[in-house]
Amino acid sequence: MNTDKKHFFLKLNPPRLSFAMDMNDEEKTIMQNHVEYWRSLLDKGVAIAYGPVFDPKGGYGVGIIAVDSDDHLDNLIKNDPANGLNSYEFYPMRAVYKQS
Repeated sequence: MNTDKKHFFLKLNPPRLSFAMDMNDEEKTIMQNHVEYWRSLLDKGVAIAYGPVFDPKGGYGVGIIAVDSDDHLDNLIKNDPANGLNSYEFYPMRAVYKQS
């Protein structure tokens, strides 16, 4: 566990419960850009894990991240291509994970 970083649980809330099933073409493009954005953060070690949750009551996205500061977190959310179409919730956490 890296104690120099702040860890957060992020929840990406879709604009509607049926979003994963009925995205239009513009929304699909935004979400593809969102996935590429988070893939680059995974490659940099900022994202520890991320992906969709297939909750039968309505899907959403989750991410576990390690950041340097609250401003770093704010910038990650602000720069996400899906921010605005979707909304974020985030909570501090104490992440325990194996580092490579």
